Amino acid sequence: MYGLLDISTSGMVAQRTRVEVATANIANANSLLDPNGNNEPFRRRMAMLAPGDPQSGNPMGVHVSQIAIADGGFRQKYTPGHPYADEQGYIYTPDIDITTETVNAMEASRAYEANVMAAEATKAMLSASLRILA
Repeated sequence: MYGLLDISTSGMVAQRTRVEVATANIANANSLLDPNGNNEPFRRRMAMLAPGDPQSGNPMGVHVSQIAIADGGFRQKYTPGHPYADEQGYIYTPDIDITTETVNAMEASRAYEANVMAAEATKAMLSASLRILA
């Protein structure tokens, strides 16, 4: 009984993290500086999901195994006179596609909703079972 709700809950937590990662990517799509103020463009993040719960050892459900940083390069923009332009006049910006990140956030949001519906259905079935037994 308790494990069924844990599966849906783990899915909700994982999907919430995916939405947060996609949102952070969108928010930093034009970030040229790292937190210390150095000229280091933001790199796209990805939530990597894995089966099971490593803390409890339960093989059911899902968890975020890591937040990976993309190895891809940067986009070049010709912007002579920009303070961070190189000798040829190019600045390097994050290689983040807003459309892709928006779709990722929408997909994670729909998966979150599906997990909520599964949890609600599980609770309804458990409630009906208890009414039958009472």
